[in-house]
Amino acid sequence: MSNLAVLPILIPLLSGIIAALMNRKQRAVRVFSTIMMLVNLGVTAYIGWYVFQNGPVILETGGWKAPYGIILVGDMLAILLVITTNIIGLACVFFAPKSLSEKQESFYFYTFFFMLISGVSGAFLTGDLFNLFVFFEVLLMASYGLITLGGEKVQFRESIKYVLINLFSSILFVTVVSFLYSVVGTVNMAQIADRVQDVEQKGILTTIGILLFFVFATKAAVFPLYYWLPKSYVVPNPVVSALFGALLTKVGIYSILRMFTIIFVHEVDLTHQLFLWLAALTMVFGVVGALSTNNIKLIVTYNIIPAVGFMLMGIGIFTEVSIAGTVYYLIHDMVVKGALFLLVGAIAYLAGTSDLRKMHGLIHHYPVIGWLFFIACITLAGIPPFSGFIGKILLLKGGLAQDQIFIVIIGLITSLLILFSMIRIFIQGFWGEKDESFQPDKPKARAFAWPIGFLVFFSVFLGVGAEFVYPIVDEISNTLLDPSIYIESVLKE
Repeated sequence: MSNLAVLPILIPLLSGIIAALMNRKQRAVRVFSTIMMLVNLGVTAYIGWYVFQNGPVILETGGWKAPYGIILVGDMLAILLVITTNIIGLACVFFAPKSLSEKQESFYFYTFFFMLISGVSGAFLTGDLFNLFVFFEVLLMASYGLITLGGEKVQFRESIKYVLINLFSSILFVTVVSFLYSVVGTVNMAQIADRVQDVEQKGILTTIGILLFFVFATKAAVFPLYYWLPKSYVVPNPVVSALFGALLTKVGIYSILRMFTIIFVHEVDLTHQLFLWLAALTMVFGVVGALSTNNIKLIVTYNIIPAVGFMLMGIGIFTEVSIAGTVYYLIHDMVVKGALFLLVGAIAYLAGTSDLRKMHGLIHHYPVIGWLFFIACITLAGIPPFSGFIGKILLLKGGLAQDQIFIVIIGLITSLLILFSMIRIFIQGFWGEKDESFQPDKPKARAFAWPIGFLVFFSVFLGVGAEFVYPIVDEISNTLLDPSIYIESVLKE
């Protein structure tokens, strides 16, 4: 059963290649892509059930025993994130034909889409630090194609900034991996975690850890490294923005979570205290950006940044409750951000503008879209009993238990400001008198509503179904805080 671990990477990879060969038959490509995403979601769900019943799935590729070969580790954290990735991917593949022009679809959208899913899944599943770099490059190459899809001037301008910052972080990434290899003599994560305990030069390890953190912080858009993100996520087509907003920064946060729970845990007073300060600044500057604009797409994009701050806060507090909060919030934010990016894309299309000052009374024409947006707003802000509340209450509880009062206050204030920044879209854009001169496109609105409703449903389930989800998250938290569990499962000691 160990071969199961490669399927979430292999299925979308092969699907992307086949989609490229079928590219001239767009209707066939759409049907094929939908079927393959359903298959991939079914396969990952089965793997998740198997891991829950039997423990991690470890694949030693080529028959080479760990740590000598390339290792894929399908533990509960990795598989849960891969399942979430495929839920978002399925919604996006249904939304894409309604959002993309035929020209954009013909520019190999589905090939880049599948490559992105494959790269993100690989980053979650790999047990090898160098191959984490490789999968980062796979998903980044796919994102370079997606961000320029359509060939508009503004996309080209933002893509240059996006490519350059990621190129710099990739160079730093591979350099830091080589430094770490020179110290511990391996790139297998489990063996690194095992060997760092015996390294006498802790100062060098701490320096390497901080450098690696800044690599991942650039990908995750942590303060002050978030400046590249807002415009880069606004200029693509809404379905591309949804994929970016839901997945890309989360791979960075996952990498920080993995590295600083199983490997770099020898100077917690230094590294994790740094995380708390950066988390607070990330929350503040992100929500200020969301409050400073009337562009509904930018408002949602800026709200990615404080969410990253909340997740980093849990890693910085570094307790069982706070790590559980980070994992819960990570899953919640992936789903709700995917829904919100699709929603603002749909709203901008249906209203004919993304400027909040130029829209009002849309609830009279598009009630389903309006109420889906309202539910997504209160879910994002953390209103009980929705999923944002569950994640935040765990994070705040962990902060109070460790007397981190300052970061808790920042978190509470940020939550209120997130709610304000989002609810004003609902109040100004949807509330108000009906515009009799407005000509609604109700068939298009219904087409948009189905994939958005699919994501909103899962977001609501994560909240009201917390009784079923939290035990899994709690188990993941316990495993992350005990590196020996990961080491023994991979190295079979």
